[in-house]
Amino acid sequence: MDNEIEETPAVKALLFDLGGVIMDIRREDCVAALEALGMKEAGSMLGDYGQTGPFLSLEKGEITPEEFRRELRAYLPAGVTDAQIDAAFQRFLTGIPVRRLRALEALHGRYKIYMLSNTNAIMWYGRIDEEFRKDGHDMGYYFDGWVPSFEVKAYKPDARIFRIACERFGLTPGETLFFDDSQANCEAAAALGFRTAWVRPGTDFTDWFPRLKQ
Repeated sequence: MDNEIEETPAVKALLFDLGGVIMDIRREDCVAALEALGMKEAGSMLGDYGQTGPFLSLEKGEITPEEFRRELRAYLPAGVTDAQIDAAFQRFLTGIPVRRLRALEALHGRYKIYMLSNTNAIMWYGRIDEEFRKDGHDMGYYFDGWVPSFEVKAYKPDARIFRIACERFGLTPGETLFFDDSQANCEAAAALGFRTAWVRPGTDFTDWFPRLKQ
């Protein structure tokens, strides 16, 4: 697929991943923050495109934030507080550039826009919510709906989470363009009939919409 998506009438809806596409992330910052609290296993449990251990369980909605903190304390020295855990964990997110929020705003005038994200309740109700408000709006201003993995207990690239999005929003895969920074997630979406835009490192989702670059 080339970069002239906005000229293709067949695309009626846009489905966005969050981290690595809209939200900038930096795994190393999170690992360093958790290691500073005394967690030696952080680097092996946290990946750029997926997690393991209690981090994965939290994103799948299998455990609550309270249970996550309790499980994480098995890897931490005594005395680490909930606030310290949450603050270190959310260092994974470096923020959303305002220019991307304004690009979403511009696109929302022409398309239905949805989000499909592997994420967790701590970040969703914390840093993610804060970042979407930084230009004077909230998440609902930019999106017609969203499917966070922890809420639906399904996790990309599992086909089930894509089907949930289709059922919830009435999406037709062939008329929906899916953006993700993970090739595996794009391949899973393509297998279900979605049009896909793999947002590779060093690129931006706005590269797919030339008029936004003018």
